[in-house]
Amino acid sequence: MQIKDIVKKVKQIEIRTRKKTEASLMGQYHSAFKGQGMTFSEVRPYQFGDEIRRIDWNKTARFREPFVKVMEEERELTMMLVVDISASMDYGTKNQLKREYVAEIAASLGFSAAGNNDKVGLILFADKVYKVVPPQKGRKHILSIISNILTASYVPAESKVDKALEYMMGVFKKKSLVFLFSDFEDDYDSKMLRVASKKHQLLGMRIFDEKDNEIPDVGYTLLYDAETGQQVWANTSSARWRYTFAEAQKQKLKTLEEDFANSSASFININTGEDYSRLLYNYFRKK
Repeated sequence: MQIKDIVKKVKQIEIRTRKKTEASLMGQYHSAFKGQGMTFSEVRPYQFGDEIRRIDWNKTARFREPFVKVMEEERELTMMLVVDISASMDYGTKNQLKREYVAEIAASLGFSAAGNNDKVGLILFADKVYKVVPPQKGRKHILSIISNILTASYVPAESKVDKALEYMMGVFKKKSLVFLFSDFEDDYDSKMLRVASKKHQLLGMRIFDEKDNEIPDVGYTLLYDAETGQQVWANTSSARWRYTFAEAQKQKLKTLEEDFANSSASFININTGEDYSRLLYNYFRKK
């Protein structure tokens, strides 16, 4: 993709997503995430109506009268976009490539965060972390993130979700709102989901193409795994073969949903042809 094509694509995404963001997402995002968390401000004498759980027991014992901790809202929030750039994400059969769809969702989220004066960062990963864009504010920064997702060299290797999360937790200590984009075609360590969701607010977004779940009848064909390079001949005319494949994908999705639920993390399964703004709106509203 040439530079002029990249600029054009980024501009198109900005125009499309700004309309969606301003129409619904930004207000819901602001309502859900303004004043995330509380930070210590001062200690003062207890007043009628103060919450008992705010009592500073050390100072109360020292002065023999009750004191409470005064807390204030932490206004600034950090959003991290953790994006799978394994080769299977550079694929699409109908509306968009998965990478283009992810870039558009990331733009909507990014502009929502920018409108809330929050920082946004980016991690691109496959079998390892390939690029990190530190969290910053502003429209230009969001446009840069979109460009990075679109122009990344998508890697012919299995994606390691757990490695990406481990890296993020090691580098970014502050509690963040984390959006994890992947098709989750490869194995991962579910324990890392639990660890990440305890430290951060985690939403996994499985981005899939309709052909990921069901393969049509095209006769004998050579199937190629873009990540491992493995090739296998399959008789797609066999109803039994197609059924077995589809059922395996359903079971994989069920396991994925259970792993996120057991980790107290959120999860969205989304087709590249779907309206993501409605799903994100519902997610923000629940928060």
